[in-house]
Amino acid sequence: MVTIKINGQRYEVEEEKRLLLILRERGIKVPSLCFHQALIPAESCKLCVVEIKEQGKPIKSRLSCSVKPVEGMEITTESSMVHKLRNNAIGDLLKMAPYAEVIHRLGLEFGLTTGMKPDGCIRCQLCVRVCKDIIGANALKIIKKEEMLYVAPSETGTCIGCGTCANICPTGAIRTEDKENVRTILIRDEVIGKHLLERCELCGRYYATILFLEHVKACEGSHPDEKEHHQHCPTCAKLYVKQKFRIMAPHLSKTYGGKPVG
Repeated sequence: MVTIKINGQRYEVEEEKRLLLILRERGIKVPSLCFHQALIPAESCKLCVVEIKEQGKPIKSRLSCSVKPVEGMEITTESSMVHKLRNNAIGDLLKMAPYAEVIHRLGLEFGLTTGMKPDGCIRCQLCVRVCKDIIGANALKIIKKEEMLYVAPSETGTCIGCGTCANICPTGAIRTEDKENVRTILIRDEVIGKHLLERCELCGRYYATILFLEHVKACEGSHPDEKEHHQHCPTCAKLYVKQKFRIMAPHLSKTYGGKPVG
């Protein structure tokens, strides 16, 4: 055992234990990402920097993951120099992984400068492609801002509020919020569209935007129009068709083509 000081307080600690572990065991928080006690320290993230003073030597900045205590060592975990070095370290990490939430959480916890905030978007462009290639609305595009790519609404304002972009988004960066008869589409908490919803004639539930239903009708314009038009949600539409089939063909309500019906 050796005696050291941590932030002015004296402790007896094990000589062969890494300083970062000693600090953690005593509830002294130091940021770290790349350390694991089963492995030799890689000193990669450089977040666990502290100030260390040994007898007869000037104060130095050291990475606590790689330091082992010696008798009389004095450790300072928070200082202007430590803060500056941690800021530099987190900046280097964010250059490699600008939207890693764990880095931004550490920055928030330790008051470090992280610049851009994570927005959850992984730039897969699924939303842009499905809106263009499947829905045909072309309501989203990719823009470049501050050397980063962002999903943004197109200038034409062609969003129809179908919600397909939110459904296909793998991280939830795009979402829809339905409140009463209005659907709001959001990207990174930025409102990109508000749309009136149509009410189902049977159950009364709001189920789709008026613009989306008009878009579907326009896409089907080339088909022969011989059916009745109703505003039914998907659930009620199935029930309506099923009930209508029973009324129009009661002798077929038990079986149809050898298969049970209803």
